[in-house]
Amino acid sequence: MARRLGKMQELAEKLFTPSEIHRFNAYRDNFSKKFLNLNSYSFRWSFKRPRLSVSMPKWINSRLFTSGDCEKTSEECCCERPEHLQPNCEIDWDSVHPPGQPYKPRDTHYWYPDPEYLEQFQGQVLWPMGDEWKKRPNPSSRYFPPINRTFRSKFINFGPAHPAAHGVLRMILELDNETVLSADPHIGLLHRGTEKLIEYKTYTQALPYFDRLDYVSCMACEQAYSLAVEKLLNIEIPPRAKYIRTLCGELMRLTNHTMAVSSSVLDCGAITPLFWLFEEREKLYEFSERLSGARLHAAYIRPGGVAQDMPIGFSDDLYRFIMAFSDRLDEVEDVVTDNRIWRMRNIGIGRISAHDALNYGCTGPVLRATGIKWDLRKQQPYDAYADMKFDVAIGSQGDCYDRYLVRVLEMRESCSIILQCLNLMPPGHIKVDDRKIMPPQRRKMKTGMEDLIHHFKHFSQGYCVPPGETYTAVESPKGEFGVYLVSDGSSRPYRCKIRPASYTHLALLSKLSPSYLLADVVAIIGSLDIVFGEIDR
Repeated sequence: MARRLGKMQELAEKLFTPSEIHRFNAYRDNFSKKFLNLNSYSFRWSFKRPRLSVSMPKWINSRLFTSGDCEKTSEECCCERPEHLQPNCEIDWDSVHPPGQPYKPRDTHYWYPDPEYLEQFQGQVLWPMGDEWKKRPNPSSRYFPPINRTFRSKFINFGPAHPAAHGVLRMILELDNETVLSADPHIGLLHRGTEKLIEYKTYTQALPYFDRLDYVSCMACEQAYSLAVEKLLNIEIPPRAKYIRTLCGELMRLTNHTMAVSSSVLDCGAITPLFWLFEEREKLYEFSERLSGARLHAAYIRPGGVAQDMPIGFSDDLYRFIMAFSDRLDEVEDVVTDNRIWRMRNIGIGRISAHDALNYGCTGPVLRATGIKWDLRKQQPYDAYADMKFDVAIGSQGDCYDRYLVRVLEMRESCSIILQCLNLMPPGHIKVDDRKIMPPQRRKMKTGMEDLIHHFKHFSQGYCVPPGETYTAVESPKGEFGVYLVSDGSSRPYRCKIRPASYTHLALLSKLSPSYLLADVVAIIGSLDIVFGEIDR
């Protein structure tokens, strides 16, 4: 290598000008330093013999290692073989390396393939046009003319921050203009792990979790859980407690349906019925507060009875409210039921057959709107419903309009059941007389030591439930609300599976929404009356 560099120096002094010699010395010094590193040189192979490719610019190699005349013209000449002479090959050195700029010798660790190797990649590289290829060539290429594409569909997110989503509903809609092609509801944004939390609480401590499920009608969820625990304990509550539970269940039905009807009417553009029904709903919350002390999360219906008896004057005030509520309901129907816009927005929208409703597991007003007369208050009476006389409201078409009519008729039947409970309610106890299950009275707990110990043990350790399992369901305002409870003999549930009504109704959105407009999806969601507290749990 030293002899080679020396030969290059001698040839440079003979052939180069002083300025070119200065540039050559800079390249030579740089090459000498980099040659000390083994990674700084590479071998170039030819057909005759291998030779070391010096990391020098092309104009230096072409002038130092060539001699003689070349048969090619100056434009075609690119040879670097020692046998050739290139006196006629003139090179513009300023274009190769403009003067006044720093020298940047070529890095030899890059790969510089032979021209023979690059010939096979010359020309246009085409992509195959099979169906298995998702990539397509550039439409601007002269080989492929532009493809005329037309707009077909797009995807949008409906919710979860949408006032018509009725909670944290997120639905991915595929739209063709304003027509819905598919709907994919997503859940889980309100998941709290309720069923798992119940397994770590006593049977008394687990009751408030059910208030947070269907928080619009919380006492209906408490009623299902209390009936399940009582079935495992094999106890019977007093008749007065049964009538109070039935009355509370119908109060929650009025509260739920006023919310469902007013919100669905608001989604379609009417706001006056919302003001009327929310005023009545506020009065219903006042009755709940007088009974339990809480407006929303009551924790009033408990295993073994109810928390406390009805206060003085409660029955008279409730009777006057029911008589006035019927008149207010007539006003709402006069404005809404025969309204031309309301009928256009709901009749024939979101229609489902009775066969599909059964296959999807629908219950409550959604199922009865299809013409199926199924009500757990009639088919499987619980508490005091066996003594009540009422009719089950059913529809015929299974659309949004029928679901609205079923809820309005159910509110009228609930008023009738509440009046029957007030007239037929017997006097007596409101809790079972069992010290192992029920806590002592507060007046006794504050005066007796044994009652104080009993109260502490009841709320800290709870009571043991015999081993067994049961499924108990009630007719909540939204449909069948069931509780599957498994006991292992301890004071805590081994397993608690909750069967909400809104969960099965939410699955209907993917079937009801296609072929309707985007505005109709809002009406369908409002007619299903879903709440995400019991869906996500």
